[in-house]
Amino acid sequence: MSREETASERVPETFEAYAETTDEARFTDWLRERSQPDWDAATTHRFTRELGADELDDEVFRRYLVQDYAFLETLVGLVGHAVGDAPTMAAKSQLTEFLGTLTADENDYFERSFEALGVPPETYTDPDLTPTTMAMEDLLERAAREGGYAETLAVFVPAEWIYREWATAVANESPSRFYLAEWIELHAVEDFQAVVGWLRDELDREGAAASPQRRRRLERLFRRTVSLEVAFFDAAYDSDEESATGDANVPRGEK
Repeated sequence: MSREETASERVPETFEAYAETTDEARFTDWLRERSQPDWDAATTHRFTRELGADELDDEVFRRYLVQDYAFLETLVGLVGHAVGDAPTMAAKSQLTEFLGTLTADENDYFERSFEALGVPPETYTDPDLTPTTMAMEDLLERAAREGGYAETLAVFVPAEWIYREWATAVANESPSRFYLAEWIELHAVEDFQAVVGWLRDELDREGAAASPQRRRRLERLFRRTVSLEVAFFDAAYDSDEESATGDANVPRGEK
């Protein structure tokens, strides 16, 4: 029996069934539990543990950061799409504020970190993308293009929530290298914690109002995002990017 089958047996297959067995059931809690064991693999990954312990090899972090910077542009586009689809002006305002963080604070961090790590501009402005990065970009773009606000949230929420979880777990660590310490801080500060909490509330509401068929679609998007986050961390340790195949980074159950 696979780990995925074990997880599926442990957690009800539908949100309706989950709500019957759980007090004050949250749609996002059900999605997280349905994404096991990949959720735990992402939030306690070797990469995040070594980062917090100041044991992460600079070359590993360089590879990771170049790919993450490439992914940032797609993420900004996703948030911009969500602004247009958001059902209220309050939601549009919240997303617009977060968009400013991505394009200002995080972008500044990337530029300073690349300089410190000796990464030339031509490398991070026009990188060779790994299969995992391409798969993640494709997932986000298709969720926004083919779905609505709920589908966008279904990929956005796990991408941000995972970072809140691992960063919170190592928040008391103090790496000596600023680019490691600040990467933790960016995702462990109260403002980011609050944004993720708000995003969860938005997806909880959208999921509760969705049809059973749409909930299944949201679950698939959420689970695939979590699986790709694991693969993204894994890829940072692969120095021979060209040796990776598409299948190697296809999420389990998606081939």
